Amino acid sequence: NRTLCCNCDINGHVCVRRRTQWLHGPSPVTTFGPKACMLQNPQAIMHIQDPASQRLTWNKPPQSVLVIKKIRDPSLLQPFKELCTFLTEVKNMLVYVEKKVLEDPSISADENFAAITKKFCTFREDLDDISNRVDFIICLGGDGTLLYASSLFQESVPPVIAFHLGSLGFLTPFKFDTYQSQLTQIIQGNAAIVLRSRLQVRVTKGSGEKNNGLILTNGEVEGTRRTEDYQVRSRLRVLNEVVVDRGPSSYLSNVDLFLDGHLITTVQGDGVIVSTPTGSTAYAVAAGASMIHPNVPAIMITPICPHSLSFRPIVVPAGVQLKIMLSCDARHTAWVSFGRKRQEICHGDSISITTSCFPVPSICFRDPVNDWFESLAQCLHWNVRKRQHYLSSEEDDF
Repeated sequence: NRTLCCNCDINGHVCVRRRTQWLHGPSPVTTFGPKACMLQNPQAIMHIQDPASQRLTWNKPPQSVLVIKKIRDPSLLQPFKELCTFLTEVKNMLVYVEKKVLEDPSISADENFAAITKKFCTFREDLDDISNRVDFIICLGGDGTLLYASSLFQESVPPVIAFHLGSLGFLTPFKFDTYQSQLTQIIQGNAAIVLRSRLQVRVTKGSGEKNNGLILTNGEVEGTRRTEDYQVRSRLRVLNEVVVDRGPSSYLSNVDLFLDGHLITTVQGDGVIVSTPTGSTAYAVAAGASMIHPNVPAIMITPICPHSLSFRPIVVPAGVQLKIMLSCDARHTAWVSFGRKRQEICHGDSISITTSCFPVPSICFRDPVNDWFESLAQCLHWNVRKRQHYLSSEEDDF
């Protein structure tokens, strides 16, 4: 496994650095955006910190913030305007928003809000790079807004604070009622964070055909094979997993699964889900997988309706290299989904998946452990049942 760095030697040759392999996965980058980083714990062992000790700190005071609002949701207009006014007028921060957010008639036609919008910096998805301009991110909406925020940053992601103004809210622990005090604490560097790992995906097309209609990043051509890299984020909804399925075909999917170059099994069924710990509470859990805390360094492999009674979901170390290919005797092609992108996989194509070293630093309401169990109870109603009555001594006799 090799990744190219940007440095060259005096002869102009490209330097190559080898990625260190650990069973618990690559040591995640702990600098988030241009100014944020994680406060290091000197007692950390094997690059794994006690979740309760993961704290946010700033190298310099934050000055810019990206505000992401759920599009076409009129209930978010007032919170959005109130938040942006607070950030610009009270905190004197530079606010970034998407250009399409300001195109909403309810915002563009508001003359009272016009003075605030003139101070905004706008950008367009997939066209403008803001990776080194934003100090932290504020999400207004449901889990999808946090997932979308992650998709905007291919490498280092600024810290994300998500306010629960949507439906499910598994990844959005903050209530908007107390946003001023919560943001003040975060700007001061007083917050716990959880590092949500992401998946790095490489699709190699064996035929060398172009992938029409799919937005690619870091594409490179190797001989007659075309390789496309994607950064799949540890978020729920879409980008928390890679899904290989049979698509519109009526045949079973028939794909080979390799781990570190060794064939471990052939998946025959509707498909297979490769998910992060964060994604374990999404599609994977609906397919029968266990739920894994985001701090656990792991990758989960979950079959979708396998044609085998013994094929159960498994958890593998985060540092392994997975590869998925169509079996030589597959009757039809397969389809792979990563986020909003989807493409067909033919014979000779391969999908390589491993853990990215660029996690999503999600700011916690309390701490990573309490927040997770609170979400399990409130959003998924984990282990909710009517309590059994106490058995008195008289009843015990019967």
